[in-house]
Amino acid sequence: MMQPYSNSVLEKLLAGEESDWVEFKQVWNGDARRKGTEAVCAFANDLANHNRPGVLFVGVQDDGTPSGLPIEGQLLEQLTGIKTDGRILPPPTLLAEKRKLKGVDVAVVTVWPADSPPVRYDGRICVRSGPRRGVATAQDERILNEKRRFRDQPFDSQPCHGASVADLDLAWYKENYLPAAVAAEVLDDNGRTLEEQLASTRLILSPDEPTPTHLGVLTLANQPTDFLPGAYVQFLKLDGPTLADDILDEAVFTGRVADVIRAVEEKLNSHNRTMVEFHSRATERRTQLYPQAAIQQLSRNAIMHRTYDHDHTPVRVTWYSDRIEIISPGGPVGMVTRENFGKAGFTGYRNPNLAGFLRELGFAQRFGAGISIARKECKRNGNPPPEFTVEDKVTCVTLKPTSTREVKE
Repeated sequence: MMQPYSNSVLEKLLAGEESDWVEFKQVWNGDARRKGTEAVCAFANDLANHNRPGVLFVGVQDDGTPSGLPIEGQLLEQLTGIKTDGRILPPPTLLAEKRKLKGVDVAVVTVWPADSPPVRYDGRICVRSGPRRGVATAQDERILNEKRRFRDQPFDSQPCHGASVADLDLAWYKENYLPAAVAAEVLDDNGRTLEEQLASTRLILSPDEPTPTHLGVLTLANQPTDFLPGAYVQFLKLDGPTLADDILDEAVFTGRVADVIRAVEEKLNSHNRTMVEFHSRATERRTQLYPQAAIQQLSRNAIMHRTYDHDHTPVRVTWYSDRIEIISPGGPVGMVTRENFGKAGFTGYRNPNLAGFLRELGFAQRFGAGISIARKECKRNGNPPPEFTVEDKVTCVTLKPTSTREVKE
């Protein structure tokens, strides 16, 4: 990751004008917030191919003069949240910080060009030509698709050799994914072929080279394991606390990643018992053995953030008599380390495009919140907090049951 600009460089930018990589905002609310977020999306797309970070200044007048807007924690949290609220996909790489420029505090959001353009904000590909903002044309999308081919891409954007468009369920794509991912007015524009749409959503390399990406195989192939052998989930329920105990139930889930997630959750819910704790004859308190929302978040995280690169190991979900263990191939990634794993504000994206795909289909509300939600739901349900074991090549989370013992099957 490149370094942010120095104060002297930022002050020179303030002395200039808005451009296709510089934006000024006096405040951060209402229309200014929307336009500022559009600018972040455009900087990530870097249509002009500057190959340098774009900068959004907040607390700066149109002429580049700092306005004296209070730069407090809440504002910086809102600016940092641009990358995790799920409205810009795939998630942008940015840094929001307070800088003292020309003797006045200013909020500075530095946005690095995306490795996997095009990037969308609310289903629209935002681009800039000079200070003018707009939505990408079909030709702009072709340029961004071509840029992606020559960058150091994450694994999910790389070509899946041996796969072809014939291996993808294009009817499912048009019926289920496109309406969720792309704004209606963009879909109504019939200037894009199916190949261009697939390339724009990062599911093939380009219209001229229609090799499916690993993302395309994971999300649209009926059997992704034909190309990525570890792309499945193995479930096991045991009649005791060890792997040597009798097997009560077992299953293997394969197929499109969205279907796998739904099948895993259906299986887990079928084994989850409801507890009934009677406080009086008139009232009762119902809890689950394991909170459904916690199981959901942690199993989705295991599938979303695992490594699929040269790995034949599945995600393993093992339901023991005294705990659930979810083991996911792949350790910390990006800014996440063993030490800060699970802490608020530390997020990494091994598969940023897969994360975006699942967000668009409603499997995630915002990024980086899954562990926090799981902890909250465990506390509410009376379970101990999830326990994480983080190694270089594997991550394991353990859930313990609630202590309530009055059970209704």
